[in-house]
Amino acid sequence: MRVLSDSGRPLGDSTAVALVLDDRLDVKSVARLRKLASDYGKRVVLVIGELDEHRLDLVIEAGILSVVWRHQATPAQLVKAIKAAARNEGDMPGDLLRRLLGHLERQARGTVLSTVATGRPTGRELNVLELVAHGLGTKEIAEQLSYSERTIKGILHDVMTRLNLRNRAHAVAYAIREGYM
Repeated sequence: MRVLSDSGRPLGDSTAVALVLDDRLDVKSVARLRKLASDYGKRVVLVIGELDEHRLDLVIEAGILSVVWRHQATPAQLVKAIKAAARNEGDMPGDLLRRLLGHLERQARGTVLSTVATGRPTGRELNVLELVAHGLGTKEIAEQLSYSERTIKGILHDVMTRLNLRNRAHAVAYAIREGYM
């Protein structure tokens, strides 16, 4: 494969770019990424479904600078990431960069906390949002999930606050648009 710049000229040694697709990284996957990046000298574009704080550290340590969320992996986004990797530049989604910067800041202060990704609803939040999308009210959702109404309101408040969403409809639209539902 040859990667061309916008002007049509070849862009770096594009044969040194590897595209890796995975849902979730395990120990073997991280080892393969390291091997690609260091042993074989490949520039890696990682297309991933989920990436927690710990694995993000391992990805960065392995020398992976280009990451694309699987649900955002359009042809245009992949080409952008491959071109960036061919130029030996990084390309990461904004929410992942925020998580990385926050993680680095906590490390510098000596307090590393496990947090929920700011741009991704939790499984419990997605369950509630799916029922909201089906038109259920707070009481019906609470009954169906065996939670209290107060818990349901808290879950909705947390996801809307963390993701900066205006209301339930906006939260459902966000989850659908981002491919979570």
